Amino acid sequence: MSPRQTERETAVPHPRETSRLFGHREAEAALLSAYRSGRIPHAWLIGGPQGIGKATLAYRMARFVLAHGHPLAPAVQRAGDLSIDPNDPVARQVAAGSHGGLLTLERTANDRGVMRTVITVDETRETIAFFGSTAAAEGWRVCIVDTVDELNPNAANALLKILEEPPQQSLFLLVSHAPARVLATIQSRCRKLRLRALATDEVIGAAAIAADIEEADPSLREAADAAEGSVARALTLLGGDALKLQQRTAALLARLPQVDPKELHTLGDSLGTSDRVALAAFIDGIDRWIAERLHADEASANQNLPRLARLAEVWEKIVRAARDTETYNLERKPLVFSVFGWLADATR
Repeated sequence: MSPRQTERETAVPHPRETSRLFGHREAEAALLSAYRSGRIPHAWLIGGPQGIGKATLAYRMARFVLAHGHPLAPAVQRAGDLSIDPNDPVARQVAAGSHGGLLTLERTANDRGVMRTVITVDETRETIAFFGSTAAAEGWRVCIVDTVDELNPNAANALLKILEEPPQQSLFLLVSHAPARVLATIQSRCRKLRLRALATDEVIGAAAIAADIEEADPSLREAADAAEGSVARALTLLGGDALKLQQRTAALLARLPQVDPKELHTLGDSLGTSDRVALAAFIDGIDRWIAERLHADEASANQNLPRLARLAEVWEKIVRAARDTETYNLERKPLVFSVFGWLADATR
């Protein structure tokens, strides 16, 4: 990883620290309208591609609700969006992760300091204590799940129990990269809010702020053009090496089910041994390729159900293998061979 990439990666703020939203004005308006009606649904499933601002929107909504606890108050009725002053005490507390009315469920490190691959049931059960506590901040209590895709089965069932009987003045904001795969019983208890991929200029604006670089930077424009509406993808591609790696991956994917072991060795070497940016670029390229295949097959789903099932199964295996590789800092080359072996079998 180049020094430039390291600097940009560490500069990216957490969504709870991000006050500005790029795009998604209709989604923001839908949340605001529902809130000031006084009858907002207690749970929202915010879905869309990775890296487009879903969590940013969720935290933006949480700050607004916690800062304006009365939906019918004049300030809420006059509001044009969900923004609040970054210097507001609520904004500062949310950014610091210290607001008593906000609970966030996300992957955490285990006792050895290694990032878990899922959100556990014990963590999810915190929601029961959180919503049942009288010691927390008065008024609204908000729970953000980032992402619901990472709940293990027991955790998903634990969340479902509290969604079935939500307390008064509770709000659940569930972020998902693949909302159609979320447990059907959870989906049925949520208002669905689908976010689109961002326009290239929106990606440039958001990525420039996140990476603290000028919007006119040529490498930023090149990364945004290849990012297909995802700020996270653009940030991954900044610096050039990751973009070249994705292009090499795409060329090998185009030849499936044929596989060239020599080129896989070369690709595996380019991932290094601990380069998180390179690994993210590789997996992102695989993700895009599978998504395109699934979308193409949906038009004739009856004829292609076996292919759809195989690709979906393979994608789950790839996600698990990639998480293990990153979590335990495993060699990248075996992952490359496994991924292309699974995909070759699925596309024959």
